[in-house]
Amino acid sequence: MEENNTAKTLPKALMLEMMVGHFERLPEIDQKLYNYGPMYLAGNAGLAGLVANSFYRRALNITQGRIASSLPMAVLPFLTTFALHNATISTPLLSGDLNCPTCVLMRGALVGAVGGGIYPILLALPVNVGLATTYNTAPMPEKGNTLRFWMELSRPILRKMRAVLVLQAFFGTYLSSRQLDIYAKLVNITFGSGGEELKD
Repeated sequence: MEENNTAKTLPKALMLEMMVGHFERLPEIDQKLYNYGPMYLAGNAGLAGLVANSFYRRALNITQGRIASSLPMAVLPFLTTFALHNATISTPLLSGDLNCPTCVLMRGALVGAVGGGIYPILLALPVNVGLATTYNTAPMPEKGNTLRFWMELSRPILRKMRAVLVLQAFFGTYLSSRQLDIYAKLVNITFGSGGEELKD
């Protein structure tokens, strides 16, 4: 995004202060989407964690420890995805450190797919293998075959979770594109010629 010459000559701290001060002038729906949009992406990541957990529990015949395995599978992907999105997209956009539209979209897709899809799947595997070992619900591999066992166990689950990965990548891309549009409106309000309040 190109800001006008006035914005380029101001110190970064002053630019950030001005943009944050003008954030309240954005339409309410834009403010809510910018602030709470990452929570929806993170909520989807938590659901993906619960789905992956359920698939692994079925594959390993685990009936015990439902809460012990479900709680971290919902909470950890939620927190990780929310923090990852804020650290890589929301905060850098607002501070002016991220001005490349392609970079914003790629980061959004990666946060959605990795934080909201791959991470919950990778997290569910050791949690449920540990439960299966503790409760002896499925035969565990001999030493030396552990990696192959995990790969064979995960292959059908990854096939089932493919749609979740695509959906998360799409939603992450959409959310980051909307946040980029909101950032453009904010730059226009802050450094534009008129500076009048935007309406829907």
